[in-house]
Amino acid sequence: FYDPSKINRPNPNIHSLSLVLDTSKTMTFSDSCSRPEGSSKGAAAADGARTYLIGGNWKANGSVASVEKLIAEFNAAGPIPVNAEVVIGAPFIHIPLCLMSLRKDVEIAAQNCNLTGTGAYTGEVCASQLKEMGVTWVILGHSERREGFGMAGEDSELVAKKTKMALAEGLKVMLCIGEKKEEREAGTTMNVCASQLKPAAAILSKEEWANVSIAYEPVWAIGTGLTATPEMAQETHANIRQWVSDNVGADVASAVRIQYGGSMKGANASGLMGQTDIDGGLIGGASLTKDFFNIINGVPSA
Repeated sequence: FYDPSKINRPNPNIHSLSLVLDTSKTMTFSDSCSRPEGSSKGAAAADGARTYLIGGNWKANGSVASVEKLIAEFNAAGPIPVNAEVVIGAPFIHIPLCLMSLRKDVEIAAQNCNLTGTGAYTGEVCASQLKEMGVTWVILGHSERREGFGMAGEDSELVAKKTKMALAEGLKVMLCIGEKKEEREAGTTMNVCASQLKPAAAILSKEEWANVSIAYEPVWAIGTGLTATPEMAQETHANIRQWVSDNVGADVASAVRIQYGGSMKGANASGLMGQTDIDGGLIGGASLTKDFFNIINGVPSA
C-alpha cells in the first residue's frame, strides 16, 4: 500500500495527474487506478423501487496505516447486495488512497466542498476538483458543520447554495438535516427539518433532486449511542417525505432516498431499514470498523 516516505519522484506506481489534466480526455484520476473488483449478491430493486444508500462518514479520523487496514478489511468483506449503493466519505487527505485501493463497488464521497469554485480561496476544495479526481458524492449540511467547531457554523441558506454548486459540477449530494435533543423534546422536530430543507427546495429543480439524498440525522443520536427506535425514525422519515411531496412534488418525494443517521450499527440496521421510508443510513463510528459490512448486510432483500 501507500508509503509516502518511499516515493521517489517520478514514480510509475503513483498515477500522474497529467492523465487528469489532459483536456482531450475525460479520464479522472480514479480511471487510471487499478482498484480491486467487488462482488454482489441478491436481486436488483424492482423497477421504480428505491435502492438503499449506505454511506460511511469517516469524519476527521484515520492515519495512512489505519485506512490501509480498513480498506483491506472492506475489500475482503464479501459481496454487497445488488439493491444497495455503498459510499465512503473519506477525509480529503485519504481520498486518493481510497481511489487507488478500495474495491470498485464502493464509491467515494467528500465530506464538504466550497461554494465558490476554483480561484483564490486558500484552504478550500471545490466540487469540480473532487469530480476530476473521481469522487462521485459529497456530504453537505452535516450537523457538526452546521454547529461549527471553533468557528462559525453553516446556515441552511449556505448549505443549499453549496448543494446547488456541487450538483452543477456533477457530484451527487447527501443533504443532512436533523434536530437537537431539546427540539425533539419540545415537539418541533419537523419544524426544524422543514426549515433546513426549505432553502434547498427553493433553488433546486426537480431534475437536480434526482441526485440528492436526504440524510436525516437526529443530532442527539450522533455518536452518543442513543438511537431513535425504528418506529420513531419511520415517523420522522414519513413526515419528511410528505414535506417533500407538498413543497417539491409527489414524484420527487416518491423517488428521493432518505437515510437515517444516528448511531446505526450492525445490531440495529435491519430493524431500521425494514421501515417503509428508511432508505439506508449515513454511518459514523461503525463505518470505521468491520461492522460497516454488517450494516450493509442488513439491507432488506429486494
